[in-house]
Amino acid sequence: MASFTKHSIDAQTAQNAITAAAAKAKQLGHNMSIAICDEGGISKATLRMDGAAEATMNIAQDKANTCASFGQPTHALWDFIKNDPPLLHGFPACPRVIVFGGGYPIMEDGNLIGAIGVSGGHYSDDMEVARAGLAAIGAPVG
Repeated sequence: MASFTKHSIDAQTAQNAITAAAAKAKQLGHNMSIAICDEGGISKATLRMDGAAEATMNIAQDKANTCASFGQPTHALWDFIKNDPPLLHGFPACPRVIVFGGGYPIMEDGNLIGAIGVSGGHYSDDMEVARAGLAAIGAPVG
């Protein structure tokens, strides 16, 4: 029989990231949605701040899922596809794949343990808020 060890973000760490990200969003004056998923893209913790548009929750979850699926920030996917016409037209058409900023993988000791996705501002603000969540839990920004 063969098996492997699975690394996954725990609930308290996910909540700590959301709390820090929400504080940063508030500081920036935005009502945002923040989603944390585990390494398999399954929701671990979410927050839709008061006043955040309903659609922002789906986008935040899709950003987190994209990062868990590909192991890289959402904005890095744009850099990967922008000069390749088949990828440029095909990749963003895939359900739940986001290619603009606001999603980051959560890494621990070189292992993907989850991802964070943020939506509710310009993608540059989403990125800043997500990085605040990562900083609060000591995760590197990929």
